[in-house]
Amino acid sequence: MPPRLQLLQTWSGLFSSQTPSLAPLLAPFLLPVQQQRAASILSSLSDNPGAYSKKIRRGRGPASGKGKTSGRGHKGQKQHGKVPAGFNGGQTKEEITKGPRGFLNHFSVNMSPLNVDRLQDWIDQGRLDPSKPITMKELNDSRCLHGVKDGVKLLGRGSNQLKTPVNIIVSRASTSAIAAIEAAGGSVTTRFYTPASIKRVLRGQVDPVVSLQSTIPRKDLEYYRDLAHRGYLSHLLGKNDSPSLFFRVPGAPGSKKRDGSKKKASAAKAENRIW
Repeated sequence: MPPRLQLLQTWSGLFSSQTPSLAPLLAPFLLPVQQQRAASILSSLSDNPGAYSKKIRRGRGPASGKGKTSGRGHKGQKQHGKVPAGFNGGQTKEEITKGPRGFLNHFSVNMSPLNVDRLQDWIDQGRLDPSKPITMKELNDSRCLHGVKDGVKLLGRGSNQLKTPVNIIVSRASTSAIAAIEAAGGSVTTRFYTPASIKRVLRGQVDPVVSLQSTIPRKDLEYYRDLAHRGYLSHLLGKNDSPSLFFRVPGAPGSKKRDGSKKKASAAKAENRIW
């Protein structure tokens, strides 16, 4: 037996034995409440606004707004038949006369520019802490940069306005920006970032430093091996090593000398010949 019916029988028996006059009064309250709904709600049911768009009914008389010509206008090719995309009346197509020019460079990178004067302005406002290393996360969180795509490049505009020593880690840096940072007593480190590592840095996760030469493109590897760019791989080079992977430093051991010594030797041999 359901528990509500047991409770109803128990309470009805209790009140009927003690006070028979209260049983009929409390019986409606002990019965389960029945759900009641007006029949008019069925006629007011509708979908959410914008859930679907009503199809335009064409050719249903002038009162419909799309009657008679059904919105096509009078005469012409566009009323009687279909027109191919880009059709220009039979003359030369526009994709031929006004075709695309140039090319898309798939190797180009979209660096977010950061100038030295803006960096000093954010430090003066207290939005950047110069006592800690400044990375892409601090620049993005402080809104000094509005998003980072392929990295950050430090530029030297307003280099004479920088007065605070900072330690900044970016993807690339110009020569004037490096000189301004180091003149103020700071340091610049350029580091290679992959798209996945940029996302990890912006989320505040620990990003492992990419130092394997096999995982870095050749141009980027030569850039970050150069001490002039303050690359993070410049410590791997020796005294006479070149950042380039194919060319050596002129004058270093093993480099080719282009002083014309071979020509002089051949000329000396030619003088000793009889014929």
